[in-house]
Amino acid sequence: MSPFEFVKSVAQTKEYIMVDQVAEKAYVPHLINRTLSLSVSTLMHANEMNLKSDLDHKLQYDYYFYILPKVPRSGWIKKFNDINLMMIQDYYQCNLQKAQEALAILTKKQLETIRKRFEQGGTNESSRYPGGNQIKGRQ
Repeated sequence: MSPFEFVKSVAQTKEYIMVDQVAEKAYVPHLINRTLSLSVSTLMHANEMNLKSDLDHKLQYDYYFYILPKVPRSGWIKKFNDINLMMIQDYYQCNLQKAQEALAILTKKQLETIRKRFEQGGTNESSRYPGGNQIKGRQ
């Protein structure tokens, strides 16, 4: 069983799947808590289970199963890859949040200058950020 099945069971289908020792061994509290912490409606419950990390896996599953309402959940958060953000992070040696702030104020000309710094010569495909020619910024 995967952590996805446990989350789906406690939050969407409400089908009790913690029926044997195999299921209990497959339950990974850290992953379940982390997944449930992504939603505002389940964040406090996930935090509570983080505080009670010494509880048996079955007890943690039961808590989620009986306390959470049956509500459709959104998909999993996926990593966002933006070539411009990656270039800015490398160029300024900053984190993603600072790179997003910089991207909002940099002009297209400034982004083009940053992209040219990462070119390695040769053809356009030899750039460290090949998709960097899709510069999006202020005029």
